[in-house]
Amino acid sequence: MGFFSYLRSIFRKIGISFQDLGSRYIENSTYLCSKFQNVMKMKNFTLILMSLLMVCCTKDDEAKAATVQEAGKTLVVYYSYTGNCQQIVESLTAQIQADVMRIEPADKTQKYEANNYAIGTQLLNAIKANPNDAASYPAIDPVSITDLSQYQNIIIVTPLWWSQMAAIMQTYLFNYGSQMADKHVALIVSSHSSGISGVVADAKRLVPDCTWMGDALWINASNHSNRTSLIQDWLPTLNFAGKQTTMSKMYITIDGQTQAVTLVDNQATKTLVEKLQQAPVTVTLNSSGGFEIWGALGFSLPTSNEQINAQPGDVILYNGSNICIFYGTNSWSYTRLGKIDGLSESELRTFLKAGESNITVTLSLSNTTGISNVRSNSERGVFYTLNGQRVENPNKGIFIRNGKKVIL
Repeated sequence: MGFFSYLRSIFRKIGISFQDLGSRYIENSTYLCSKFQNVMKMKNFTLILMSLLMVCCTKDDEAKAATVQEAGKTLVVYYSYTGNCQQIVESLTAQIQADVMRIEPADKTQKYEANNYAIGTQLLNAIKANPNDAASYPAIDPVSITDLSQYQNIIIVTPLWWSQMAAIMQTYLFNYGSQMADKHVALIVSSHSSGISGVVADAKRLVPDCTWMGDALWINASNHSNRTSLIQDWLPTLNFAGKQTTMSKMYITIDGQTQAVTLVDNQATKTLVEKLQQAPVTVTLNSSGGFEIWGALGFSLPTSNEQINAQPGDVILYNGSNICIFYGTNSWSYTRLGKIDGLSESELRTFLKAGESNITVTLSLSNTTGISNVRSNSERGVFYTLNGQRVENPNKGIFIRNGKKVIL
């Protein structure tokens, strides 16, 4: 770290900038005493003001909590054979808050596309012959979410097989479509080039009593690379039940480890999310002052600066174009962006590589590792919940193992 960078960190720690050094010069002890007397006179007023602020903040937090409770909860259900639908879901969940559940066939050895989709066609023909018979549908793995009562909105993402809905997704909807009655449901279909009217018909047959939120979104081979913008244009056309919340999470990845950041609601984070919806952003940060890593974003964000007592885990915008991630404390005029979830100060220092320079940090809207916990190589193979809690004897459900989601 250069000499001026070192001075900058010291001045920020004590609350002094280069510009106001002169204005803060104390000429004599009489000046100091007079200032001290003024501070004492302001003490009672400050206490009253702090009390009022605490009441206001409490009311504001309660209002925000009420807004979250009013929001309609969303579930994204998908099946992916080639990986295209998985990519679609990743682009979708980067733009809305939703739980995600993947459907898997019980028999994972089948090559549905072999011999001109002979096996896939056989499965579809069996369903056509007896669509009301459970035995007509191929077996799927037990699902992790069996009670859909907690969800108001459900988005189905499925591939197309020979102009029909993939047989694996048809099995899921045959088993659980009745629980979607009176819910708001949307459909995304992935195909190579075939039209999706047959898939839409299958969905309406299997989920007859829902409220369809709008037209199905068709993503094919020619526009798959533009899926993010297609989804972004499609979402506002949907009739979500309740208030659909926008993305409130960002993810920070350093040296293969990823941590979630809960974003605050301001113009800076909205602009940042719009930027990250286009692509992840990678920056180089450096330790500074013994309390942060910081560096240039490479672009500017709107500011709403206020005097902030930054705490460990805080993610802050500085001067409109610099990001600061704290593992210590500091008071300065910042724009708050968010806070890293669930790490102690010592864990933050490890994750943020406190004291090091040229730290490569990636900001994204997707959890690339699926686990938000700092862990050593000796823990590989251990199961974790989606919240990063270690599980000794996992039963049924979705877990994280070796940085990947697995369904038991």
